[in-house]
Amino acid sequence: MTTVWEKVTGNAKLISPPEVYLRLREVLSQPDFAMSDVAVVISKDPALSTRILRLVNSSFFGFASKIDTVFRAVNLLGTHQVYDLVLATSVTQSFNGMSNEVMDMATFWRRSIYCGLVARQLAGLCNVLDNERLFVAGLLKDIGHLIMYQSIPELSERAIRQADETLRPLYLVERELIGIDYARVGGVLMRQWQLPDSLRESTELHVEPQRSQDFSLATALIHISALMTDALDTQEEFGAGRLEPSSEAMELTGLTLEQCQTVQGEAEQEIDGVLQSIMPAARTAIG
Repeated sequence: MTTVWEKVTGNAKLISPPEVYLRLREVLSQPDFAMSDVAVVISKDPALSTRILRLVNSSFFGFASKIDTVFRAVNLLGTHQVYDLVLATSVTQSFNGMSNEVMDMATFWRRSIYCGLVARQLAGLCNVLDNERLFVAGLLKDIGHLIMYQSIPELSERAIRQADETLRPLYLVERELIGIDYARVGGVLMRQWQLPDSLRESTELHVEPQRSQDFSLATALIHISALMTDALDTQEEFGAGRLEPSSEAMELTGLTLEQCQTVQGEAEQEIDGVLQSIMPAARTAIG
């Protein structure tokens, strides 16, 4: 008999990373690649090119002058940031066609982008230089739920309902009720896609940031950002009850609850612009 774990991970293996992301990774793996090679890969996908240019020209980056070509965007941002932005703006393609039985997809992606914005801003307060990587980590931290919603919708919905009724963290309810949790499933997918270890660890361990070893600051930031996102969604108070962040995470980041609350408001003001850039269809979902 197939176990729940086998069913969920089996479905995860059927989900492929975005093709443009794979092509870009192949180019970047070459020791003699040129920035023009990166621009060519992106330019061959008109929809992706449009999203990248919209994002580069938004308040997300705040450049003083308009960036009107992919080549200029690539040269301004550098390969590291472009790699992250391609992943962030193309990952939704891998989940096209998923049902809305448990979670409306537009709502899901809006929440995910909000989490990414919060993580990016908190990373800035912590003087993290590559804060775009934190945006991607926040965006993807809940990706395991998409696989669970598709594979075991009834159990997933029951876990959500039980967590809300008992005011307990969802991942703990999932472990008790299903035997797995969304963070671990997300880690499985990231290993399969061969994403950077920093993204995998912050996804898999953000529910228990004290377990993080190699990327503890990033994991702590995603832990805090995830709770702040839940606060927006449930209208519960961030910093209290099941939305109280780990004391280790708060100590490691040096953040205060007041700083986090300020960032919440800033992210709410920014989210519509970023949504319009990355996935316009999700813009009217909530909020």
